[in-house]
Amino acid sequence: MARIKIEFPEKILESLCIPVRITDVNYGNHIGNDALVSIIHEARVQWLNKLGYTEMNIEGVSIIMSDLAVCYLSESFYGDNLQISIAIGEFSSAGFELFYLIETIREEKKITIAKAKTGIVFYDYKVRKIAAIPEDFKIKIN
Repeated sequence: MARIKIEFPEKILESLCIPVRITDVNYGNHIGNDALVSIIHEARVQWLNKLGYTEMNIEGVSIIMSDLAVCYLSESFYGDNLQISIAIGEFSSAGFELFYLIETIREEKKITIAKAKTGIVFYDYKVRKIAAIPEDFKIKIN
């Protein structure tokens, strides 16, 4: 079976640290896939907050996730401090790719836990339709 490959962009926009909680660990004694998706969601929200936005208000419109791809590369355990680097990929008229590189340091070695990509689409909940990317947002992240 062919594996998904995610090429992480060179330009990192933000790097955040999120610890693995005991509730993130599954019966295999490592982080569960659902917990990792929640952690990248948290990283996205923290990144947007640093820019002065929320997922529900970016220059008057919201964002929704249109797709998600995750490549799991190594286990992560309770007590790991995950370093999540965020980068932007391609833009369209209504959205963009958001990449996540999830790493930790254990026994003085950097370990890549996963790479992920989400498709982000701007959405106007008032009219229930896709919206254009706000120009001020594009300027702020470039």
